[in-house]
Amino acid sequence: MINRQAAMLVLLLGTFYGSTLVVSRFSVGQYDPRVYISLRLMLAALAHALVYAFSRTRRWPTDPSLWVRAGILGVLGTALPMTAIVSSLQYQSSGVTSLLLTLNPAVVVILAQIFLADEPMTWRRIAGVLIAFGGAGLLLMRGETGLANLVQADWRGYAWVSVGILGGASATVYARRMLRFEDAIDVAAVRMTVAALVLIPVTSLTVGYDLSRVDAAGVMALIYAAIFGTFSGMILNFYIIKHHGATPASQVSYVIPVVATGLGALLLGEQITPLMLVGMVIIFAGITLLNLRSSRQRPTQVE
Repeated sequence: MINRQAAMLVLLLGTFYGSTLVVSRFSVGQYDPRVYISLRLMLAALAHALVYAFSRTRRWPTDPSLWVRAGILGVLGTALPMTAIVSSLQYQSSGVTSLLLTLNPAVVVILAQIFLADEPMTWRRIAGVLIAFGGAGLLLMRGETGLANLVQADWRGYAWVSVGILGGASATVYARRMLRFEDAIDVAAVRMTVAALVLIPVTSLTVGYDLSRVDAAGVMALIYAAIFGTFSGMILNFYIIKHHGATPASQVSYVIPVVATGLGALLLGEQITPLMLVGMVIIFAGITLLNLRSSRQRPTQVE
């Protein structure tokens, strides 16, 4: 049972992430996903730099080993999955995408069996993984998109979000193994900076920075996503883990789909279908089964 302060912070973080998905779906009408994510990462990296510039206790990380390890996390665990997730929003609603992203803990469990020695598989975990994927499979088989006019699912939406899930889950496992004892703020700063430095030239060479379709609302959406969905989200997630533990932080997974689905319907006219609600319940049941652990304290980890 988490206390009231932790619960409020979890709700706030879930609102940051869920609303950012809705804002991102609005933004794909004005930005190419690569342009949007590279600019978003650049703004988040600048925000991190300002923290160090005005901090009396922190110094910009200069350890070459940290830059290599956190840099890999930035490319494979930030630039790639963020671009993939936003790309999926071209083909399906923010609600459907957020539901599928809830599968992240299930994929982490699978990858942990391969790369982490301290994550034993149990029958409960196997059941949780199967149930969670069963809920996602139901959405896929019925072609659910969450878009108006009963648009048939485009396989590219599910494919892109699958890449995002795999990248995010891989980042979690990688961070546990390679960055477990590093300062989370330093890791986040290097991670954002390297991700931006890699994605900006890639974007320039592939699609360029055509901002002719971007209006004032698009600019505000980009700033909101960078500040609240990327920079503040990472800081708040670190704060929750440090002061309240990893278990409360994991509860954010349940808040994000509710916020994204509700705001998507309210602001963008996305659809909430009975099938989506059934899929949500099934996925939540599987993830809950995965999270049913004893109350033994888990070590603080960078994710």
